[in-house]
Amino acid sequence: MATMDKMPMLAIGHEMLTNQLRALKAERPLIVDAIEEARAHGDLSENAEYHAAKERQGQVEATIADLEDKLSRAQVIDPSTLSGDKVVFGATLTLIDEDDKPVKYQLVGQAEADAKRGMISYNSPLGRALIGRNVGDEVEVTVPSGDKFYLIDKIEFI
Repeated sequence: MATMDKMPMLAIGHEMLTNQLRALKAERPLIVDAIEEARAHGDLSENAEYHAAKERQGQVEATIADLEDKLSRAQVIDPSTLSGDKVVFGATLTLIDEDDKPVKYQLVGQAEADAKRGMISYNSPLGRALIGRNVGDEVEVTVPSGDKFYLIDKIEFI
């Protein structure tokens, strides 16, 4: 990931990543202690505790590097400061699906996306199809389960 592109996210997503990073950094000394303790048991070639601790250390360091990269490129956006009649990052949308049922989504960053909570990534197929659209526009998106059709009913910045 040698790219320096900004990574848009909401304040809640930034806070979530920061908390994950803090927890992993707090785990570092515990992993070092586990490695030292396992090393004290002797022959490292057949020491499962040592190998497990070293593997966990590698996972933690890789995740820390990834989180630090994301946070260094974070562009925190407050949707309440936005306005307009076009769908943009941070907008909360009310869509009418094919069955005339309203569904509500907020366009968020990849780190905070959670479809079950109505938070979809702006990079997802639906997110990309919605960006730049207006109220009243019909949107067709191809997803793994097939083609879906939506009507943009309302755009809010909350």
